[in-house]
Amino acid sequence: MSAGTEAPQASAHEEQAMLRALELAAKGPARGVNPRVGCVILDADGTVLAEGWHRGAGTPHAEVDALSRLAPGAARGATAVVSLEPCNHTGRTGPCAVALLEAGVDRVVFAVDDPGHHSGGGAERLRDGGVTVVGGVLTGPAEDLLGDWLTSARLGRPLVTVKWASSLDGRIAASDGTSRWITGDAARDDVHRRRAAHDAILVGTGTVLADDPSLTARDDHGDLLPEQPRPVVMGDRPIPRDAAVHRHPRPVVVHHGHDPAALLAELRAAGVRSVFIEGGPTIATAFLRAGLADTVLTYLAPVLLGGPRLAIGDLGVDTIGEAIRLTTVGVEPLGDDLLVITAPDRSASASAAHDLTA
Repeated sequence: MSAGTEAPQASAHEEQAMLRALELAAKGPARGVNPRVGCVILDADGTVLAEGWHRGAGTPHAEVDALSRLAPGAARGATAVVSLEPCNHTGRTGPCAVALLEAGVDRVVFAVDDPGHHSGGGAERLRDGGVTVVGGVLTGPAEDLLGDWLTSARLGRPLVTVKWASSLDGRIAASDGTSRWITGDAARDDVHRRRAAHDAILVGTGTVLADDPSLTARDDHGDLLPEQPRPVVMGDRPIPRDAAVHRHPRPVVVHHGHDPAALLAELRAAGVRSVFIEGGPTIATAFLRAGLADTVLTYLAPVLLGGPRLAIGDLGVDTIGEAIRLTTVGVEPLGDDLLVITAPDRSASASAAHDLTA
């Protein structure tokens, strides 16, 4: 675009079509490695020619799905309205940017840039092919729909939620190791609901050997919820053959070693985009110390235990200036307990790092 030339803007017809594209996208699967995407193809008068959406890994992307509903040549000169920037890479399917170019589309309107290292760049490819491209249309609703997929794609790893339940003085068990139950029924029900909302649940081998958890998500009657997180165990000690985790409805993933980043890379390659960590202080500390926690859920019970069994171990913090700063996102009462939802203060961490290197 030459200097002084105004960027193209979306028309009222195109904004209305974007709302429809978001409705179509919501029909796609909310889990897995692929985003939910919808596409609406318009003629020059704003009349809808075709619609499509992505139904999951290995199926046609939204743009190709919509184009497939048209006769050959029917999309020439049309406008494609897509909830995510058309992809620019070949995976199980070909690049959507190329499919739109080959179909003869004149104009593409999209909501959110594709942050993928390999899949991004579709807008530039389309512009190079002579297509008018308008980005950033209804970005807010589109980002809300994409949710954890978008953040995971930007980070290049699954989203990580670290959870623990503790007494007010930060203990997860009494001195003799007993911990059932620090929190009440309402807090435990909330945990199961959040487990079901994640792709995977992670513990260490120490937790498996000490507590023999099932790592399932259950309702308040003890029945399995329809959505179950994939069970993941990290560590080198062998898991007993009769461990409860082997009776999980999904096969357990065992990751040998103690490198959180390596584990997240393995899980992302397997299509996992969100991980729920409740594997005791060793695992929680490892992810927090590595800066790989995106949300921290602390369930606080109004009890005092004292003793050595702290929720978190050594984080490498020697002075107060090195503290891991968290931002409070919300506080929810759960019966007699409290859930404190926090997220790492990335700006504070970046500022501290700048001060140390300046």
